[in-house]
Formats: sequence, C-alpha cells, structure tokens
Amino acid sequence: MPDHYDKQAPAGAQALFRGLAVIDAVAQGASSLADIGATIGCTRSTTHRLIAALVQAGYLRALGGSSGGYQLGSRLIELGYKARGQMPLAKRAQPHLERLARHTQDTVHLGVRDGAEVLYIDKLPGSRGLEMRSRIGLRMPLALTGIGKSLMLDLPESEWLMLYKQRPQPDDALPWATFREQMCDYASGGFSFDLEENELGIRCVAAPIREAGGQIVAALSVASAVPYMPEVRLQALRPEVITCAQAISAELGWRSP
Repeated sequence: MPDHYDKQAPAGAQALFRGLAVIDAVAQGASSLADIGATIGCTRSTTHRLIAALVQAGYLRALGGSSGGYQLGSRLIELGYKARGQMPLAKRAQPHLERLARHTQDTVHLGVRDGAEVLYIDKLPGSRGLEMRSRIGLRMPLALTGIGKSLMLDLPESEWLMLYKQRPQPDDALPWATFREQMCDYASGGFSFDLEENELGIRCVAAPIREAGGQIVAALSVASAVPYMPEVRLQALRPEVITCAQAISAELGWRSP
C-alpha cells in the first residue's frame, strides 16, 4: 500500500485508505484483480470487496469480455471536473487562456508544481488540428517542460540541479552547464522555452503566474509543432505570453514592482 496511507489508522479509516489505494493503483495502470491486490498489498478477498464497492459507487468500471479487468469510473470524471472548476486559479485564468488560444491558434496549457513534477490543470486545444500527449491531470518532470521551467525560475541553482538530475537523461540530453545557462537567461527574462525536450516536434514558450505575495504559483504555455513554431515565432510570442501570465497574476492580487 502506498506510504501516504496510514496502516495504523482506525479500522474505518483504514478501509477508506485502502479504497483510495485501489483507485490510485488503477490510475497507475493496474487492471486485473491480481495486479491491484499486489499493488495495494491486500489479499485477494479483501481486494475483491474493495473493488466491488468502488464499482457499485461508480468510482471504478468493470470491463466486459474475456480479459475482464477494471478502469476508472465515470464518478471520478465528474469529480475531477468539479474539483478543477472550484480552483480559484483555474476560474480566474480561464478567460485569459481562451483569448490567448484564439489569438495564437495554438494549444495553451496551465500547470502547477507538484513536487518535482508539473501537474497540468487546464488545456485549451489549438485550431490547427494538432495532437500532443499533454492532457489535464498529466504530470511531467519540471525540468523537462516549458511550464515546469517557468515554475522553477525563482528557485536557487542548487534546486535547479536537483530537478535537472531527476529529468530523463537520453544520450542527446542537454548537459548541465547548458541547462544552467538557459535557466539563468529564462530567470532574467521571466519566461522559458521547451525546444522539443518534452515531446519531439513540439516547441512552447511559457511564463510564470504569481500570487499577491510574488510567489510563483502556476505557469502557462503556448505550444505548437515546429513548422508553426520556428525560433522567430517563439521569440515573437514571448511578450504576449508574459503579458497573459501577468494579467492572470493581477487577478490573484500580484502587482508588478
């Protein structure tokens, strides 16, 4: 069972934690009764009882056919949209993101930091018919994405290095010295780029969103395929993306020094 579920909790709470662990396991790809049980560390009979209750409540869905298995249920979709709608940040950012998406015709993202990752909380598809792997609820390493780098701008260099080491390091990955130099440029300019580091053929320009005290609480990006996002357009979009991020920051009470 994942560490954040307390095995010493009272019996009723422990059952709740186990149910949440089942949902987490399915969300991470476990599908069969055996796989879910192995992931959460429960017996087959206990796992079956938990799954049956979650299916009845709509949090899981039983798959038909010979393969069987389980998927996340419609109740979670409903709750996910309600949770996103109740976030003041998402509500206040929405009209600004919509205007940016209409003007650029490109995909616009909104994300927040979750540990060493960026969590995408909104995505407005562009009008060019392009598909990219980003989606609401997706998590990616901070140091791998444009949004993630914007969320890192105020961090000390030591934390840049830590997060850099946690990103995937293929043979053609940027060396630390180059990454550090880029981050220094981004920090001084209040923006960041993703130059096909996260997804081959996709580039983006991003900027941080600040709350009233000046802390970076989110970031937004405009992303598109390389033919629509040459270097000259990345640079041209930079002030527009920064302006949009500053407008959302103003909605949160931030004032430019």
